Amino acid sequence: MPSSNSLTTAHGQLTLDLDIVVEAEIDGVGMGVLGDGTPFLTLRGLARMCGIDHTTLVKLTNEWSDVTFKAREKKIRDLIKAQGYDDTVFFHAVKKNGTIHHAVPAHVVMAVLEYYAFEVSGENAHALRSYRILAKKGFSDFVYAQVGYNPDGKVSLAWQQFHDRVSLVANAVPAGYFSVYQEIAGMIVPMINAGIDVGPHIVPDISVGLRWSKHWVEENLDIIHGARKKYLHDYPVYFPQAPSNPQQPYCYPDDALGEFRKWFRETYLADHLPDYLSNQARIGKIKPVVATKAIESFKRAALPPKAK
Repeated sequence: MPSSNSLTTAHGQLTLDLDIVVEAEIDGVGMGVLGDGTPFLTLRGLARMCGIDHTTLVKLTNEWSDVTFKAREKKIRDLIKAQGYDDTVFFHAVKKNGTIHHAVPAHVVMAVLEYYAFEVSGENAHALRSYRILAKKGFSDFVYAQVGYNPDGKVSLAWQQFHDRVSLVANAVPAGYFSVYQEIAGMIVPMINAGIDVGPHIVPDISVGLRWSKHWVEENLDIIHGARKKYLHDYPVYFPQAPSNPQQPYCYPDDALGEFRKWFRETYLADHLPDYLSNQARIGKIKPVVATKAIESFKRAALPPKAK
C-alpha cells in the first residue's frame, strides 16, 4: 500500500515528498539521484543502456498494469521479484518544475538489462556490456560517480561539486592572471552555507563573469591594466555545460585584481547578487526563504557610530 506521501499511478508511483537533487546525461544516458539518495535512470537512459529504442520501454510501461502479462513483462517481473522487490512499480514519477520525470530505480534497471542481455533471442552486446558494468561497480556507486553525488547529504554534495570545479580551475589559469571563479569563492561558500545547492544548475560565476566583462569593456580597462585573455576551462562531467568542454572564459591581469575585488564587493554583491538570487527563486531553483537568507548574509554590517 502506498504511503500517505505517495500517489499510485497506473504504471508507477508519484512521490510527492522527494526532489531530484542532481541529474545529468552522460554519454546519452539520463540519470540522477532523488532526495532520499535513491539513484535512478530515466526511461531514455535505460533504453540507451539496453541498446533499444526508448519507445519499446514506453510501450512496456503502458502494458505494465495489464491483467494478462505478455512473456516479456512476465520475465522482467520475475527478475524483479527474484531480487526481493515489488514488481508492481516500474518507475517513480517525480514532479520537478511542474514536469513529471520518470525515475527507474536500480532493481528495475538491473532486471530489464538482464532480460535484454540474456533472455531475448539474438546477441545484444550493448545490453550485456551495460549489465556487466553495473553488476561490477554496483548501480548506486556507478550513478553517484557519474553525477558527482556525495551520499552523505545535499550540503556535502554542494561542497563536493565546489571542490570539483576548484580542482579543474586551479592549474588552468596562466601565470600573471586571475579567474573570476577563483576570486568569488568568498561568495560561493556563504551561498552553500545558506542552503543553496551551487552546482550543475546554479552557476553564479557565469553571472559574475558576464557583468564584470561588461564593466571591463565599458571602462576600457585593457588600457589601464593590459589585455585580458581566454583560457581553457572544463566543467565536471556531470555539469550540463560539460558536453561543450573546454570552455573559454576570460582571465584577467593580476594588475586588475584590486579593482575587481572592489567592483565585486561594492557593485556585484550590493546590486546584482540580490537580483540573481531572487530570479533563481522565481524560476524555482532556490526556495524563496533560502534566497532571502543568502541575501541577508551578504549585507555588510553597519559601521558603529564614531565616538564623539
